[in-house]
Amino acid sequence: MDTTKQSLVLAAASNNAEWCAAMSRTHGSVGRFGPQAWASPTRTPRYYPDAVTLVPGADPTALAARIDIAPGASVKDSFADLDLTGAGFQVLFEAQWIHRPAIAPATAPELVWDVVTGPDALRAWAHAWDDGDGGADLFRPELLDDPATFVLAGRSAHGRVVAGATASRSGRVVGISNVFALDGGPDTAWPVVLEAVHSLFPLLPVVGYEHGEALAAAVRHGFEPIGPLRVWLRA
Repeated sequence: MDTTKQSLVLAAASNNAEWCAAMSRTHGSVGRFGPQAWASPTRTPRYYPDAVTLVPGADPTALAARIDIAPGASVKDSFADLDLTGAGFQVLFEAQWIHRPAIAPATAPELVWDVVTGPDALRAWAHAWDDGDGGADLFRPELLDDPATFVLAGRSAHGRVVAGATASRSGRVVGISNVFALDGGPDTAWPVVLEAVHSLFPLLPVVGYEHGEALAAAVRHGFEPIGPLRVWLRA
């Protein structure tokens, strides 16, 4: 990995850890940042890891000691270089960190966007994101109090939330996650999400991670894969 990509992966991993920490705080789980990883001693919300590594070569034994390794524990191995099998973990999935320079995207003429600012609007956004799977309560109103978090809604001409994402700003990058669209998948969502991010943070590059078809869609919208990661789960 060249120096530029390594620097971007470090920034993406740190940004993602800050986002996981913000989400966890809204559920009463308070993690701590250390030299090698962010980790929570109590279980984090659904879909969110109990630890995120911040540098290559983290000590797996020390990392496991910082979390509750009961079944269901998960670790985001940001550099795909850990072996957690000795602690009872298995690889849940592999993905790629992605990066898009701070350039203007194509506009999304069929959708308008805004930043969600109130509990009722967040609830409507969460139900659109969840699309009936029963997980809309993951996004709690306290999230709107986090100054680094922006919940982006793409709306139809009738004002209905039909696409969106969450954006988390850190010093050097904006991290995007939870990209969705009710119709058309990420190819519908990315134009309006990128338009919103460029309007809010025109000078900051965009990072995140994806895998499978979602990764292919991100590449179609100007992202470059910059490095592998793994998510480990203790079954």
